[in-house]
Amino acid sequence: MIRICSTEDVPKGTAISADVDGTPIAVVHGEDGTFYAAYDECSHAAVALSEGEIEGCTLECWLHGSRFDLRTGEPTGLPATEPVPVYPVEVRDGDIYVSLTPSNGVTR
Repeated sequence: MIRICSTEDVPKGTAISADVDGTPIAVVHGEDGTFYAAYDECSHAAVALSEGEIEGCTLECWLHGSRFDLRTGEPTGLPATEPVPVYPVEVRDGDIYVSLTPSNGVTR
């Protein structure tokens, strides 16, 4: 697990972008209070998902409106049809840690 940032750096309902050993990661504080991590690039168009809108446990791409389930990486709204990698997250002592091994088996 790699430390990304403090939980205070990601207010509820927001996302940040982090570069972890050359891998772009979107760290999201879901509206359910859970922290999520996903590959920070839409599988439909090469734009940063961290700049999109968060609704519940989904992250919406700002360009074409594709939505992704932050728990599974699966697209829940077109035009995207391919999942994005999602990564295990641990919160320890107020810090967010992410593993670069995708929990859904999807690689980029």
